[in-house]
Amino acid sequence: MSEQKESSVLFSLKELMNLEEDRIKTEEDAKAQQVRAAEEARAAAERAAIQAEESRIAAEAERRRLDEQRQREETARLEAIRQAEVEKARLEAEGQTRMAALAAQQQHERQLVTIKSDQSKKTLRNALIGVVVAVLAIGTVSGVLVYNKAQETAKKEAALRAEADATKAELDKLNSDLRAKAQAVKDLEDAFGKEKDERKKAELQAALNQAKAAEEETKTKITKVGGPAAGGPAAGGDKPPAAKPVCTCKSTDPLCDCL
Repeated sequence: MSEQKESSVLFSLKELMNLEEDRIKTEEDAKAQQVRAAEEARAAAERAAIQAEESRIAAEAERRRLDEQRQREETARLEAIRQAEVEKARLEAEGQTRMAALAAQQQHERQLVTIKSDQSKKTLRNALIGVVVAVLAIGTVSGVLVYNKAQETAKKEAALRAEADATKAELDKLNSDLRAKAQAVKDLEDAFGKEKDERKKAELQAALNQAKAAEEETKTKITKVGGPAAGGPAAGGDKPPAAKPVCTCKSTDPLCDCL
């Protein structure tokens, strides 16, 4: 009986020890699980932090790349504007140079016309002086008649010379204008041949058509002005002078109309 009680006590102690061991093992497993969970949470936090940092670095790199791209595009745009302004200034300078050269040429041609007119006036004055001297030598009556005749002839010659000078001046001006317009046509044709951009070529073609039309208009004006001067009827519409009658008086007669 005592042996049974002793065996029962030992069994109970053994059972208690097993229970204690199970409790201790359970607590240790729980602590180990907590440690593992904490370690996993720490690792996950570190990975999240690393990913966040990598994302921030990537976003910063992308922002810098976009900023640099915008900066390059802005620089290219400003450079294009600068180049366009330089080209515009160059074209304006060339145009001003051509206009100045044309003005200088026209001024030179006007000076030549003035010089020729002055020489003609001087020649006419000398001729009139000779006529007056001859009139005084011949006599008062015959001198007055001859002087009046010379005055009338001089007036007609002066009128004809003035008309011829005006026609020549107009022709010189038109020819100078034609040369300038022909040069403009040539410049536009050269620019059209070198241009690759279709839009700019269309603009150049329109300008070229206008320049050619202006050139043809000037040629038409030259034809109209030069036709009469080349031998057609006078500009004022006057009829050609009638043929002179056969002279029957003596050359020494101061009243002879044939002189």
